Amino acid sequence: MFTRFDSSRVLILVAVIETGYLLFPVLRNFALGTEESAPARGRRVAMSLGCFNCHGPEGRGNVPNRGSQLDTVPGFTEQTLMMFVKNEAELREYILDGAPRRRRDDPAYQEKMAAQALRMPAFRGWIGDADLNALVAYLRLVSGFLRPKSELAVRGEELANTLGCFACHGELGMGGRANPGSLKGYIPGFLGADFRELVRNDDELLAWLRDGALTRISEHGLGQVFFNRQRIRMPAYRSFVSDSDLQALAAYVRWLAGGSWADAPLV
Repeated sequence: MFTRFDSSRVLILVAVIETGYLLFPVLRNFALGTEESAPARGRRVAMSLGCFNCHGPEGRGNVPNRGSQLDTVPGFTEQTLMMFVKNEAELREYILDGAPRRRRDDPAYQEKMAAQALRMPAFRGWIGDADLNALVAYLRLVSGFLRPKSELAVRGEELANTLGCFACHGELGMGGRANPGSLKGYIPGFLGADFRELVRNDDELLAWLRDGALTRISEHGLGQVFFNRQRIRMPAYRSFVSDSDLQALAAYVRWLAGGSWADAPLV
């Protein structure tokens, strides 16, 4: 039979466990420094501003817009933005003012806008500089303006789409998709410190692609615990993809991870 003292200890223990459970994500984020890439933050900004309401899920377009030239609101992807902006400065003007000045001052453009049902809103005063920069980073990454130059990496880009890599690693590898039981609670992307910790050289990158695991993580210490505990695991492509194609895929991932797209001119 429990004494009053024992009951109190049990209640305290339950309270500690419950508090730890509730606070674990907060403590984990503080202790482990969970990462959000600039494009991933930009996607979150796009959601908060309602961009996908008009530009379609994940900015892929096809939302009807009666009276417009295209009869739909244009998306962000597949180089659609090339029809509307000449450079990054104009992209920023679209976000802040609804259109670049050269278009806003054009009577013909004003007439076209007046004739269509949906019009691009101006977010000047509604978005801070940090969120604007993140949104631009997101649009640059997903727009299709910026492509790898080497034939090997271009082949890798095709493979990444065919294999569905972005379904787990986020659009263009920006990361942040949930993974219950994993160390940080999400699937890492290809951009930033998470990738650099998990992939220290080309051999490790190929090991991830071929085997879906890395020995120094999956078989040692705390890494092994969380590797086995995570619900979503990296697939092993050794039996499905040729070594030459894996090399191409690795080249593309390296291009994304290198971040040269972030500062490259749009034209």
